[in-house]
Amino acid sequence: MVTLNHIPTVKSEMLIRRPVDEVFEAFINPEITTKFWFTKSSGRLEEGKHIRWEWEMYGVSDDLYVKEIKQNKLIRIESSDNTKTEWSFFPRNENETFVSITNSGFAGNGDDMVNNAIDSMGGYTMVLCALKALLEHNIILAVVADKAPDAHV
Repeated sequence: MVTLNHIPTVKSEMLIRRPVDEVFEAFINPEITTKFWFTKSSGRLEEGKHIRWEWEMYGVSDDLYVKEIKQNKLIRIESSDNTKTEWSFFPRNENETFVSITNSGFAGNGDDMVNNAIDSMGGYTMVLCALKALLEHNIILAVVADKAPDAHV
């Protein structure tokens, strides 16, 4: 068993060569998000709203609460497992946005926390790469569905 001095926090970051309003919209609008991440959503992200995201190919879902939204700057959610995720959007110029995703609040023993943090970091990195391909090149990579093809239901 792993003994930790601190609960892990994950950070995944990527430069997306698109304006901040387009990058922000891609995360709050499920019509766009379903092209690079989950397959189904109960609605658009809005502050104070409960949302359900589904990955139908895996038969899994997550119920989340949208804690805070600052247009083109910040999204904060809390997932059903009590982890917290924060997206920060930093426009570098009119056609570039640096996105930083932080995930924290992992529970369980040290091994569980480390394994969940590693899985989360890989997942958010894939999501950012898929978003980059979609917004910069209009390519749908399907990396989330292809990550574990033998796990499909």
